[in-house]
Amino acid sequence: MIDTPHFPLAAVVGADELKLALCLTAIDPKIGGVLIEGPRGMAKSTLARGLADLLASGQFVTLPLGATEERLVGTLDLDAALGEGRAQFSPGVLAKADGGVLYVDEVNLLPDHLVDLLLDVAASGVNLVERDGISHRHPARFVLIGTMNPEEGELRPQLLDRFGLNVALSGQTLPQQRGQIIRRRLNFDSDPQAFCQQWAEQQQALKARCETARSHLNGIELDDRSLAIITERCFAAGVDGLRADLVWLRAARAHAAWRGAGTIAEEDIDAVAEFALRHRRRDAQPPQSPPAPEQSSSAPVGSDSPAQGEGNWGEMPAQQVATGVRREVPSWPKKP
Repeated sequence: MIDTPHFPLAAVVGADELKLALCLTAIDPKIGGVLIEGPRGMAKSTLARGLADLLASGQFVTLPLGATEERLVGTLDLDAALGEGRAQFSPGVLAKADGGVLYVDEVNLLPDHLVDLLLDVAASGVNLVERDGISHRHPARFVLIGTMNPEEGELRPQLLDRFGLNVALSGQTLPQQRGQIIRRRLNFDSDPQAFCQQWAEQQQALKARCETARSHLNGIELDDRSLAIITERCFAAGVDGLRADLVWLRAARAHAAWRGAGTIAEEDIDAVAEFALRHRRRDAQPPQSPPAPEQSSSAPVGSDSPAQGEGNWGEMPAQQVATGVRREVPSWPKKP
């Protein structure tokens, strides 16, 4: 039996901010995944599945809502350990997701301890299972994608902070885009193979761009100047803790790699500002910048049918605003 292919990420209409955030976490999984907020029917799972096709393994694993801790982390067979002198490990969802995408729908409805465990493994890339003095460790490097509808319940702030990036989808889609979405969906459903072939060139170009960015990532310095800009703006936004600073810096570097640049620029910092701050900002009002000891210092601040012209993602203009709340996000590249 041949599996039905995923809807190509390159063919998704609109959602440019979310597509960018997903690609950045694919470039650097250490960013800590993406939390997607929005009402039902916004193609969140379609986007997550499309992202899996950009990764080397193409693995896409869904965590069931009613999953137990053993289902998540795996189990150890103690009887086999005593009889054979070695631990018999039965892999869980985390092991199966290694190298791909782990998708958690309605993550806000999962028990808090499972969310915490999930985020720990996503950050470390290693799953450790222990039982009665016997342990098993295995790699679990995956891109974590969580979705939630805020109307159905919130995540505790401590857990919200653990997600690297946060993107909110609006339920109001323009009529023209709605028509394009429905038409592409109908075309895909009628002949998935032919539809994917139609978008194969653009999908392959997107995959190659992510692979190239990953290979260049470690060559881009996490420099002091960029860190200084980010730390001052995190302070101005009133965020608690330091995770926002680290995530923002990593995301800016991934964005520089996405552009093909060799260093982090202000446009990279601006382009990912809201992704890093949205779920961590305490005050919606633009706060005052911290005063300098002697003199104030002003820190630098910061889809459509294939037949239609769209912006080029290689050119990333950004607006300069007090808290990085607004920026221009270029359109998804058009199909040649």
